[in-house]
Amino acid sequence: MKTKIKLNDNVVVISGIRSGKKGKVLHINAKKGLVVVEGINKRTKFVRPNQENPNGSSVNKEFPIHLSNIMYFCDKCKKGVRIKNNIAADKAKSRVCSKCGKSID
Repeated sequence: MKTKIKLNDNVVVISGIRSGKKGKVLHINAKKGLVVVEGINKRTKFVRPNQENPNGSSVNKEFPIHLSNIMYFCDKCKKGVRIKNNIAADKAKSRVCSKCGKSID
């Protein structure tokens, strides 16, 4: 699955229970179309006992959500926007906001 979202981008969730929440992209799995966003879709994962943790424990962890449920958050527009590629005269690509034209990279 092709995406224009990169690591450390600020994104906003556009659908589901968590719609309207913002966060930073921590991990992208482009093959499966999943993305992990900081502070979004947190769940409790129970860890089995092992040598480091003899009693076991529970850990709060971010789980992935689908790429179609997020959009890039533009600071100038103050909302989720699409991203387009802009090709300069020296054939250098850059990502820009499709609404206001602000450069992302």
